[in-house]
Amino acid sequence: MTNSHYERAGALRTAGVNPRLSTPQKLMVFVLSMALFGLANIILEIIPGPHIGPVDMGVSNFIFVPLTMVALFSPFWAALGAPLGEIVFVDLLMGDFSGLSELEGYLQMFLALYIAGSIIRNPRSKVQIWVGAITVIVIDKFLSAVVDLTKVWIGLEDAEFVEGLPESILFLEGLGFGVDVVISGILFGAIPAMWLIPALHGKIEPLMGMRPRVPGEPVPGDAPRTGWFVVVAIAIAIGSAFFSFLEAWDIEVGVFEAEFLEQYGMSFLWVAFGAIALTVVVSLVAYWLGTRGKEQPDVGAADAVAKAEAEARKEKVDA
Repeated sequence: MTNSHYERAGALRTAGVNPRLSTPQKLMVFVLSMALFGLANIILEIIPGPHIGPVDMGVSNFIFVPLTMVALFSPFWAALGAPLGEIVFVDLLMGDFSGLSELEGYLQMFLALYIAGSIIRNPRSKVQIWVGAITVIVIDKFLSAVVDLTKVWIGLEDAEFVEGLPESILFLEGLGFGVDVVISGILFGAIPAMWLIPALHGKIEPLMGMRPRVPGEPVPGDAPRTGWFVVVAIAIAIGSAFFSFLEAWDIEVGVFEAEFLEQYGMSFLWVAFGAIALTVVVSLVAYWLGTRGKEQPDVGAADAVAKAEAEARKEKVDA
């Protein structure tokens, strides 16, 4: 099927259906993304990080979880909520919250997911899914590595060398970057996502009153392809470095270190599970109250009409 046919189909699917998200829909995408990524990070707390010699082979993130959200729903709102899930349900609830310095990881992951979700124009394209998954890790870990190198370069921190490896901060950062790309970006990113995203595409969006993403159709909440967005992205990256420097300067604002896991053991993770479940239930109720009485677009009917018209146009062109 040609790109022009995809674009015609995408244009037809917009007929009679408002592509913009309502406030309850934005809230639902935000909360669902936050809850799922928070749940994924809680599971990571249970899984031990293996080591092969001096190299840490642990999984930094289950990237396929937030990638699925930004690929199917609004990239902006899904990316805005996902990293907050780790902060709220893991760091804060587990009593290991670093205060303002947590914003470093939040901003970096938000930017990475936002760009990756905007790259995936066709959720059934495995190539785009692979590019999106690796993009998340490349942006997130690259920015983190640049911040670490900068802190060592200007003398805020001393380099931590690993016994048995060359005493080069560039080598160590490069090695860690490569391990994250392979493990988090590919094994726990692109590979499960290339199956999960196409499987859910077109099935989960109508439950929230949204149309599935279609090639050739504008994606609500995607990153604008303009020069000013590059400026904003650079500003976000610089801002994330600033919050990281606060920790190096021993400026602790909003730090909360109760270490509940050390006090109560792994069973305390059930508190986080309960908090996630309660958050989802409350958001569902809020979504229902926000949409009650409002006429919802018939997504299925619009898709059926669009498909029939697209097939008729195709047959006419072939003839």
